Amino acid sequence: MGTLTAPWRQGAQHAWASLAEGWRDLRQRAGGALTRFRRKDAAGREDEAGWGLVSADLRVEDDRIIVRMELPGMNREDLQIDIDGDQLSVSGEKHFEQESGDGSYRLRQCAYGSFRRELILPHAVDAEHIQARYRNGVLHIDMPRTDRDRGRRIPVRAAD
Repeated sequence: MGTLTAPWRQGAQHAWASLAEGWRDLRQRAGGALTRFRRKDAAGREDEAGWGLVSADLRVEDDRIIVRMELPGMNREDLQIDIDGDQLSVSGEKHFEQESGDGSYRLRQCAYGSFRRELILPHAVDAEHIQARYRNGVLHIDMPRTDRDRGRRIPVRAAD
């Protein structure tokens, strides 16, 4: 009987290890993107909070850092970008638009309310020359680097 269950046991252990690895990978990739959205009721008191994903890509180039952040369903006027040392903060508020009619929601997976997403920058940036644009639900932030001296060629002269 032991020889019949050994392959099944090995298969189950392999499946469990693969599943655990998948969850670790998901947690690592989405951990920073998981963002708390805080809502307020009509009186301005904090209501129930929800969670949503604010996905971001951070690309480092020789002379700049570029952040691309997905923020669908927002207006650019509702976004605020702050930089403090090596920390970039993007905050804003995603408003819930009340639908008129007799129906009721069966599923609500979208997050609404105010949020703050923070990224640690790998290099110093020139805060005075940062540019940001928001189009089609995607925020692009272009930050010139200040930590890098421009390379230059040193000519070799003949000895006197």
